[in-house]
Amino acid sequence: MERTIPFGVIGMGSQGAVYAKLLNDSEGKHFRLAALSSRSEEKRETYAKLYPDVAYFVDWKEMVASGAVEAVIIATPHKNHPELATYCMEHGVHVLLDKPAGFHSLEVSRMNDCANAHSDVAFGMMFNQRTNAIYQRAKEVIATGEMGKLRRVLWTTTNWWRPDRYYSNSGWRGSWGGEGGGVMMNQAAHQLDLWQWICGMPQKLYAKVEFGAHRDIVVDNDVTIVADFGDGVTGTFITCANDPLGVDRLELTLDQGKIVIEGSGKTGSIHRLKMTESDMNSVMPMEQVVAFIQGKPLGDLCIVEELTCAEVWGQQHSILIENFAQHIVSGTPLLSPGVEGLNSLQLANAALLSAWAGEEVTFPLDEQRYLDALNQAITKEGKYDVMR
Repeated sequence: MERTIPFGVIGMGSQGAVYAKLLNDSEGKHFRLAALSSRSEEKRETYAKLYPDVAYFVDWKEMVASGAVEAVIIATPHKNHPELATYCMEHGVHVLLDKPAGFHSLEVSRMNDCANAHSDVAFGMMFNQRTNAIYQRAKEVIATGEMGKLRRVLWTTTNWWRPDRYYSNSGWRGSWGGEGGGVMMNQAAHQLDLWQWICGMPQKLYAKVEFGAHRDIVVDNDVTIVADFGDGVTGTFITCANDPLGVDRLELTLDQGKIVIEGSGKTGSIHRLKMTESDMNSVMPMEQVVAFIQGKPLGDLCIVEELTCAEVWGQQHSILIENFAQHIVSGTPLLSPGVEGLNSLQLANAALLSAWAGEEVTFPLDEQRYLDALNQAITKEGKYDVMR
């Protein structure tokens, strides 16, 4: 077997602990767990028992300088992501970064500039849901044009219910200065990434945002985005964190049918028409139109392909880590390049800016304008220093 890449994990909170276990369970993979870093001296004894052959560093910079690792997974609070990722890349260590990429898109653009200047260092994002075969199939259908052009995309992802105690248990949650946002920054970040990964970035969007809706917080937790992708393609993205009966449903309408994905990517279906909607418009006889309007199924005019995803939680993360390791070892293309972490963050930033300004926002995003608006919110909050 080809060589394995020694990984370190920076940040041993709940998610960092998950990554450590995945890296340790590395039989037959191109990666292995080599080091851990946490500011907690108390955790040293705990992890020494779990992983006796793994180095432990209180100072993450000492880990980077030690030579014990070739790559790191950064799982610290995202407020620190750009600083840590930039330092590691500048010191020749490959970086797989947990989501979101950062607090605001201006600092992430600077991080991407660093990544582009160090192209010999691998940089990836932990957008693990890109490994889901259903989302991959949807992306393939749109990219190849096998069902014609995309016409409309509707995503309702409201199954993120969080009570007040979720926010109060961690003082930084639900705040502008501690988290940089709410449901778009934290819960729905993967869906925002998939939205642009499958459909491309919109040209402009308008957002209606309820801040702190039904909760004792100040950030976004009820969002409706209306997007214009150009060439007549429109879309909506709806998310919230206050609906205990929430759903996750993505509809992609194309010239020759529709793709529907439900249950956070667990099931899906492709409804393929035997002719395009434009041809149906031209040739369908009126008696068939009437029957269709009255609810008669399309029958022979539509073929349905069912889609399923059998992956269990954690398996997607392991697949993405293996892809990242194979990229380092043999140049395998990355499923989730690090520079693409900017896209979902810009979508979230643009939606907030649109809501604050009460106007449609165009892309590329005016990153300085957004940062100024964010800092106004942080200043009003009065608990944190402004962002740079």
